[in-house]
Formats: sequence, C-alpha cells, structure tokens
Amino acid sequence: MRKFQTYILVAAVACLASCKEKEETPKVIYDSKPEKVVTKPDSSQIKIADLPIHMEGTKYLIHAIGDVRVYDGNSRTYGSSKTNSVSYAISNYNRFELTGYFENLKFQHIDSTALKPLTDKKIQMQTVTFLNTISDKTKKQILVYSLVDMDTNKDGKLDANDIKCLYISEINGKHFQKLSEDYQELIDWNIVEAQNRLYYRTIEDINKNGAFDKNDAVHYYYVELLSPDWKTEKYDPIGNGNGA
Repeated sequence: MRKFQTYILVAAVACLASCKEKEETPKVIYDSKPEKVVTKPDSSQIKIADLPIHMEGTKYLIHAIGDVRVYDGNSRTYGSSKTNSVSYAISNYNRFELTGYFENLKFQHIDSTALKPLTDKKIQMQTVTFLNTISDKTKKQILVYSLVDMDTNKDGKLDANDIKCLYISEINGKHFQKLSEDYQELIDWNIVEAQNRLYYRTIEDINKNGAFDKNDAVHYYYVELLSPDWKTEKYDPIGNGNGA
C-alpha cells in the first residue's frame, strides 16, 4: 500500500512539474526597460530568400527573406517545429496571400533588376495579403501585413509569442505604416468593398496582467483605403456607434 501511495505522490509531482513547464509565457512584460531584440551569433543559421512570387494584376515580384537553421544535414525554417526533413522554404504562397515566418520582403519591378527592401526594422511577418478586389475596383494596389514588431514578452526575440499587429503599404512596399496601436493585439481584419474600407479589431491588456483575457478591452477601427494617409478611425459598435 505504501508503495502505491509513493507512486501516486511521484506521479502527482511529475504532473505538477509538467503543468508548470507548459504554463504560457505572458505576451507582455511591463517594466521601464525598452524592448530590445538580442541577436546572438548562430553558426547553424543562414539567411535565404524564397523564389519570387508575382501577384496577379501587379507589376512587381516579391521576394520573402528569412532565416533557416541547418543541423547536421537537416534544416528547420525559423518559427517551425519541423526538424526531420530538409526544407529551405520560409513562406507559402496562395494566389493573393503570402504566409509563413519571415523577416523582410524585397520588391522588384518586372521590368527592372533592382530590388528594394520593405523595411530596415527588425520584424517577423506572418501574413502578407494583396487586396485584389480593391485593386480590380479602384486600381489602387495595397498590401496588408500581420506581423510582430516588438519583443513585448522580453525574451530577446520576435516570434508568435509577442503581440501581433497590423501594417499596410502600397504594392511596391512604399508607405509602409502601422495601423494598430502599440501593445494592442490584432484579433482579425476584413475588407468591406462597398465602402472601400478595412475594418479590424484589437484587444488591449488594460489590467496590465501580461495576458489577454475577458477583463481586457476590445477596440474597433476602420481605415479608408482610398485616403492618401490611411488614417485610422475608431468606432464603437457595442455602445452608441461613435468613436471614443
């Protein structure tokens, strides 16, 4: 009987330890120190570009740039858990959307050999979407990005454990700008073609507990896509409908 009780105790301790290991890291850690991404030398890491993609109806090629880590003949794309096969792909392309984990884009006009980077900032992109229906209707060609631009959990790297935000640019990468507010996690976004607007929602950690939960605030915004400055407007569909 004592042996059985001992076994139960050991199992319980192991279970508690396992649960502690799986405890989620807060997406935001608040202190007075500025966020700084620590870049450590990694001899197994190489920087590569995917083969260019051409989004239908545009005059630009887009090259995704990112890192691949190679271990004893195997490689792993940054942000992926896949380690058992060699893969040098850092993104996936599905007609009007580029997905993956990559750190920059380079744009090339189809009649030129010059390549221009999107940004010189340290970021991690997750999706890049071409608004093809807006382009067909208005001839204005726009890219929308979901990405990480700050090490909000202060672990020294940019990844999916940090706050995701929303950016926008022209099809050639010009006028690349942030739409969502700092420290507000992007929930989702969509396009209302009848208004030529981009709507999106974010959540703010108003109780500053480092996590996003039911006690926090959801914010609602829209952007006039045909406006020259893409100024964001806040609205309140829950209350009286007016911006706060």
